[in-house]
Formats: sequence, C-alpha cells, structure tokens
Amino acid sequence: FSESVICLQCLFGYETNVMLVINNKGVGALFRLIQFLIIAYVAVYVCWIQRAYQDTDSVISSVSTKVKGNILTNTSIEGVHVWDVPEYVIPPQGEKSFFVLTNVIPTPGQTQSKCPEIPSLVTKCESDSDCIEGQTEVHGNGVQTGHCVQYSDTIKTCEVQAWCPLENDTIIPKPALLGAAEHFTVLIKNNIQYPKFNFRKRNLLHHINSTYLKNCTFDRKTDPHCPIFRLGHMVTEAGEDFSVMALKGGIIGIFIDWNCDLDFPERFCIPKYSFSRLDNKNPENNVAPGYNFRFAKYYKNNKSIETRTLIKAFGIRFDVIVFGMAGKFNIVPTIVNLGAALACLSLVTAICDWVMLTCMKDHDQYQKCIKIIKNDSQDIHNVTKDFYLK
Repeated sequence: FSESVICLQCLFGYETNVMLVINNKGVGALFRLIQFLIIAYVAVYVCWIQRAYQDTDSVISSVSTKVKGNILTNTSIEGVHVWDVPEYVIPPQGEKSFFVLTNVIPTPGQTQSKCPEIPSLVTKCESDSDCIEGQTEVHGNGVQTGHCVQYSDTIKTCEVQAWCPLENDTIIPKPALLGAAEHFTVLIKNNIQYPKFNFRKRNLLHHINSTYLKNCTFDRKTDPHCPIFRLGHMVTEAGEDFSVMALKGGIIGIFIDWNCDLDFPERFCIPKYSFSRLDNKNPENNVAPGYNFRFAKYYKNNKSIETRTLIKAFGIRFDVIVFGMAGKFNIVPTIVNLGAALACLSLVTAICDWVMLTCMKDHDQYQKCIKIIKNDSQDIHNVTKDFYLK
C-alpha cells in the first residue's frame, strides 16, 4: 500500500524551487542586463529584421521585353542604312535577356572560293612545301589547298578554300557604329507569383495605363515605377560609359527585387530596380573583353552564286534577373521562436548562479546558505512523505 502511495505522489506531486534572494547590485545588474539583451535580440533581430514570425516563399516569375528605336548610319561599305528593331535586336525573343547591336565589322560579298589566309605564325609560308593540303587550323578561316600564294607585296601565306574575301577584324570602328542605341528604350513586363500564399502581381502596377506608358521613362527619383527603360540610363546607373561599352560590348544585369511583406496590403508589394555590369572588366587581365559573335546574311548574286555578308556583331546583352522572398504571419514559426526566446531567458538564472558561486568575493557564504536551504527543503519533503504514508 505504501508503495502505491509513493507512486501516486510522484505522479500527481508538484515540486517548487526554493528562491534565495541575493541583495547584490552587481549580480542584479548582470541579471537584468542579460535579460534585456535577450529581449532586445528577439524583438529587433528575430522579429523586426528576420521576421521569424512569418512563413516564407520564393518568387516565381516570367519576363518579356520589347525594344524600340531606329538609327541612321552612313558608311563606305553599306552607304546610308536605317537600322530598325529586327536588325539590331538579336535574337528577336530571348529567355529573360535581350541583345542590342552597338558596333559591327561587316565583310560583304563573300563566296565559296580560294584566297590567301590571314598572316600568322602558322600560316606564313615561303613555298608550297610549307602548306599541307586538307589541313585546318583551329584559329584559321578555311581548309588549306597546299599552295603558297601572295598575300601582299612582301608576305606569302597558305591558300585556303573558304568564304572569300576573308574577314579582317583587327580594326574595330571607333566611335561605335550604332552608338546612338543609348537612346533606345525597352519595355520590361514581369509577372510574379508566390504560390504558397496564392499571390500574383506584375510590374505594370494598377495606376499604369496605355496613356501613361506612352509618356513615361524610368527615373529613380521622378518615375521609379515606370517599366520603360532607356538603355543609356541603365548603363550609366551600372557605373559605365555607354559610348565606351558600345565599342566592344558587354553584359548588363537588370535586377528586379520583389521582397514583400504580405502582412501589409497588396499595394505595398512593388518592384525595386537596380543595374550592374556582369562581365569581367579587369584592367590587369583584359583578355577577350566585351561581348561579340558572328552571323551572316545569305543571298544570290547576279550570277546566281550563293553569297553572304558576314557580320561580326558587338553589343550589350541585358540579363533580367528577378529575385525576392515573401513573408506572411504563421502561428507555427511564431510559437517556435517564442519558445526559443523563453528557453534563452531561463538560462539567465543559471549564468548568474555560476557568477555568484564562483566569481563573487562572498561566494563561500552563498554556498553555505544554499546548503542550509537544500537541507531544510529535504526536511520538508520527508515530513510531507510521512504525512502521506500515515
């Protein structure tokens, strides 16, 4: 019977800690200071900065762009030429990016024929024995015929079967042929969603209509929500000079930040735009600078021979990078972080006890007091136990 009583006592009993009040200003100040720091950390960092009371979701987005503008050029090769969108935006549709042509090296009238290779250490020759028929060079322009021919009055090179005349890209037009592209504009349409919260929005905000779009251009101070951007303005905000960058090309990042607090009304969730140059521009290692590629326009000449105009295109590629996180109040992370805060507060007493019993000058006296209280507590426990047994 007595064992049953003891088991019931353990099951339904309740124990309290004996409190010892220490009138010491140093320990008291330390106790309150640590409590204050924990509460400040939870309130400022956990709740305000990290918003740990919220559930979060990552943004999912789609982007489409439309560039507008025209340029008139007058060169010795092509004469007067008007460049419009289908010519200088390559390709017409990009995956979250678009390329704008700013400079070109054209090689018109190329046909499949034989011609001397561009001079280099491996293509210069003195006789046919220096050239191997059928050989190709990684950096060459065609297949060698096995003949050594005159390239100029003083230089001979191996003849190649290729698209002739060969391209000479050693001289880049300066200033850039299409340098006026800085006045072009691009409309960026960005649709985003946060699936966890069933939230959808686009960067064409509620107040934007057709009339507004025809007259607005993005400006960080006067018109920060306009989705139409001038190319030159974006490059300038990225810290670059458009006329310099247009010579050899480059890559500009258009960053759209959709960090939203969905505990507030939907109208407060708006995109923030920023710009930065993404390709390497290191003056100490300026190998293969800029951004360029080649493409060709094919046609038949008056003799029905397949002919092409080879174009080495320099330009600026704009990459649209969308990122963001959304948060909304959720009871689960709130309880978890509140429990963590209470657990941290419970450690304050243990820290102050350790300081009191090891670092204070009267720590021996404090230890004796604690032993006396523990003995008294044990006597009370024994009296209570005897009471239940009786």
